[in-house]
Amino acid sequence: MSAAVDLLTFGESMVSLRSPGPLSAGGSLGMHVAGAESNVAVGIARLGHTVTWAGVLGADPHGDFILRQLRSEGLGVRHRVDLTRGTGVMFLEQRTADISRAYYYRAGSAGSTLRRDDIESALDAGAKVLHLTGITAALGPLPLEAVEYAAERAAREGILVSLDVNYRSKLWSRDEARTALAPIVRHAGIVIASEDELDLLNSNHGSPRGTGNGGSGAEASMAAGLLDRGVREVVVKRGADGACVYTAAGCLEKQAVPVSSIDTVGAGDAFTAGYLSALLDGDDLAERLQRGVLAGAFAVSTAGDWEGLPRRGELGLLGDHLLGNTQR
Repeated sequence: MSAAVDLLTFGESMVSLRSPGPLSAGGSLGMHVAGAESNVAVGIARLGHTVTWAGVLGADPHGDFILRQLRSEGLGVRHRVDLTRGTGVMFLEQRTADISRAYYYRAGSAGSTLRRDDIESALDAGAKVLHLTGITAALGPLPLEAVEYAAERAAREGILVSLDVNYRSKLWSRDEARTALAPIVRHAGIVIASEDELDLLNSNHGSPRGTGNGGSGAEASMAAGLLDRGVREVVVKRGADGACVYTAAGCLEKQAVPVSSIDTVGAGDAFTAGYLSALLDGDDLAERLQRGVLAGAFAVSTAGDWEGLPRRGELGLLGDHLLGNTQR
């Protein structure tokens, strides 16, 4: 049997065709790999951990490109090739210096056929952490069933489950996301969400009940509700305002690292990779937040979803810019 990896994740990876300006103006396109789960997987692998990514690809050059890229980053890949469907594609335009827009061509893609048996063998091999996202759950009934199965089985077998909401309005409505994700939370040890995503994990829509734990009243209330349901850590990503983590002990906050922002795509995934990497190293909450915001800073100050993510030896490059934590 294969040795257990540090982190297992699964989902749809696509080819991203990037334009430095408006797509309507034409011009050259750069070819990249895009996908929240593979972004996190690459980030974790670059920081020195063993990682497996599982998914479904088409029998086409796009799928071959994705495999080559992921394997070149040291990922273990467990994939199925769908001979009847193509690999998903997205176009990304840099519309202004501060705004990028994505156009997806993933309906009916190979990745959307991911099902429970595509990840059973990966779970059989074992992992310390299973990382899931709401994006995979949004792809259709079969991917949602796979997420539910993986979360339940991993929790039962003592694998730490990390769930990043990663809500995408182009894939499903907020009510659909809430109906699907709220039940999965009971298996999660770590929940990661943006400020406007926490309510999607609460079946009661997260009505505020002030806690005094820090953060806004509604945010703290919804985090407390998740902690009451068995989640150990509720991590809230605040973009340029940093991040925080709620636990039974209170709320720990971390400011973002001040850097020149070039490309914000993939910044949240970079933060997640840094946070989970530090967790795998046995670091405390403050160190996890620190590595998370540091990885996020690398992401926003370089172009691409994951291409600028740091290797372990590079973490000190931005170290002098780190700001302090505040414990409440």
